[in-house]
Amino acid sequence: MAIHSAAGTRREPGPRAEPPGPRAEPFQPRAEPPGPRPEPPGARGLALSPTAQDLLFRTARTPNTFAPEPVSDDQVRAIHDLVKYAPTSMNQQPLRVVLARSPSARAALERRMYGGNRAKVASAPLVALLAADLEFHRRLPRLFPHAPGAAELYADSGVRRESAVFNAALQVGYFILGVRAAGLAAGPIAGFDVAGVTKEFFGDGRHEVLAVVNIGRPGPDAWFPRLPRLEFDEVVSVV
Repeated sequence: MAIHSAAGTRREPGPRAEPPGPRAEPFQPRAEPPGPRPEPPGARGLALSPTAQDLLFRTARTPNTFAPEPVSDDQVRAIHDLVKYAPTSMNQQPLRVVLARSPSARAALERRMYGGNRAKVASAPLVALLAADLEFHRRLPRLFPHAPGAAELYADSGVRRESAVFNAALQVGYFILGVRAAGLAAGPIAGFDVAGVTKEFFGDGRHEVLAVVNIGRPGPDAWFPRLPRLEFDEVVSVV
């Protein structure tokens, strides 16, 4: 996953000092009732602690408003340095990320949002544009070195696009979990002018935007009621 600013300047990895002062506590979207907390169903079958399970899944929500607290490049770098270890086919890593920070980039992005998504983008401290690199195969000699002919498997542009979009979509999910692991909230958006956003921010013809993700700490009245989830027997079958 490569991360760029909206102006296209690549941020090279390097050592980062911890910011001064105490580290911010992860946001908890709801207060817990007093007394012992009941263990969630299935929690004992997982290696991850119940607190971490809640942070990533049970109490994590998609916010509709954001607090004005900024999101730093160091926080985004920490997210990347965690989620880069998640798997993709043949270690493709086709996800590319542009951070829309400048006023001109934010204005251009807002114009291409549909309906209520425009206000959500306007209020978010940081907006990330997540795209698939359709020329990911050029990096395979470095990323998958034990198979020298790996890039040749993706000579066909249709096969290459299908694999790029599939694996970048996996990485979008990883990215959202990484944002939550940083104690922040992620608001993924699919309702926007895909062709317009791709042309504006990825004008080289080799990228396809998959999602826009608002990032920050939730603001007032950020949550809609939790929607139902399918139960195990509705999803899983045994053959």
